[in-house]
Amino acid sequence: MNSFTIKDLECLSGIKAHTIRIWEQRYSFLKPQRTETNIRYYTGDELKTVLNIALLNKYGFKISHIDKMNTSEIHLKLQSLTDIQAQQERQINALIGHMVDLATDKFEADLDIYIQTKGIEKAINNLLFPFLERVGILWQTNHINPAQEHLVTNIIRQKLLVGIESATNRFPTGKTVLLFLPETEYHELGLLYVYYLLKSRGVMVLYLGANVPLKDVAYISNIKKPQYLYTHITSVVGQLKMEKYLNTLKEQVPEIPFVVSGQFVQNVHKAPSKGFIFKKSLAEVHDFVASFRNS
Repeated sequence: MNSFTIKDLECLSGIKAHTIRIWEQRYSFLKPQRTETNIRYYTGDELKTVLNIALLNKYGFKISHIDKMNTSEIHLKLQSLTDIQAQQERQINALIGHMVDLATDKFEADLDIYIQTKGIEKAINNLLFPFLERVGILWQTNHINPAQEHLVTNIIRQKLLVGIESATNRFPTGKTVLLFLPETEYHELGLLYVYYLLKSRGVMVLYLGANVPLKDVAYISNIKKPQYLYTHITSVVGQLKMEKYLNTLKEQVPEIPFVVSGQFVQNVHKAPSKGFIFKKSLAEVHDFVASFRNS
């Protein structure tokens, strides 16, 4: 059975834990169980309920009214939301629900419908990466079970590769970025997204992929002379070990700025040495990509 803490519900729904506790006391839609040590936990169905109620409440429905609705009525109200942002959030919530249920067929079907109607670029920017950021996959925040992550990330990886293949820009920037993941790092989605963003904005990308030895990055960098090196570190095995890796690579390629995003930079207050640029959020990554068009 899927189980979620109140902190998981807070992160996935955007509703503060304090508010969730008040809902439990006043309304009937949440009935959490407790562990032997008296810690609340919630089922996958309760997670989906909170996601739906939070969305309706955000767009004007009172909790007391929602509490009186049955499942069909809540579904109809969700479908009736006309605000574009509300529709997007509803679709992201649906993907989270499919992930929780391990319903990969429904997950992929919803993605394919969105891609067919909106196009791959909007699917990536408006659906896939807001979903990945919400569930914590980009930053390895452990909001979901690893098995759930593996099922959905493989589907999303396929869609990203299609997006990268089809990405074009008639106005090349003349700039090159080398993308790679360091040794022992295999979480590729964040880096693939950066690949997509850069290519679609006219930047030449040298993509080395996952688990790349330091000597290979240095070799390619010294021959191709990209404007930037870029890595996205999601799974941090050891902070000191990773800092040593980054600094050693910087010593071998001292003249090229080195951009780092992902979970690693969340835990470091400043860059390990001169020449590093840390991006601590998806918004900062977007700003970095946009800078190529402005330079």
